[in-house]
This record gives sequence, C-alpha cells and structure tokens, in this order.
Amino acid sequence: MRDNYGGVLNPENLIKKEAKGIDNTDLGEVKEITSNSIITEKRNGDKDTLIIPKNLVERFNEDSVLFLITEKEIETYKQKRINTLFILK
Repeated sequence: MRDNYGGVLNPENLIKKEAKGIDNTDLGEVKEITSNSIITEKRNGDKDTLIIPKNLVERFNEDSVLFLITEKEIETYKQKRINTLFILK
C-alpha cells in the first residue's frame, strides 16, 4: 500500500486509526493488519470485529482510513471474536 503522497506505507502506522466507510460509516478502530486484511473493532457493547480485505482501502491520512464499504455491506465483513478465534455471524 502507498500513502496519499506516493510513499510506501508501513502498515503498522494504520493501527489505532479510525476506520470509516462510504458516507462516513463508522467501521471502528484499526486493531490489526494481516497479509490480506485489516481488522477493525467497533466501539459498541458487542465488540463487533470487521475483517476487511486490504484492496477495499480507498485512502488514509494521519487520523483515519477510508474503506470502500457502505453501511449495508458491514454485515459481510462482521465477525465475532471468541478468545482469539473468529467465527462468522
């Protein structure tokens, strides 16, 4: 991935950034980066976890990461965390 200025991004710099979808949809906070996905955790009582493919990143800046996801598509990427395992809802 590249940053907004054409430089190569260190994926670890995305940790703790706010994740947003199209139309400012809240996708939580970036918690983890894997080889293919970015894992976010929503700030709600259920602690919903989203596992979003990296190719859905549109852009990012110092504060947030913008994904090409609408509010209706959130369910597609939602997972429930049980200890350190993820299961589909």
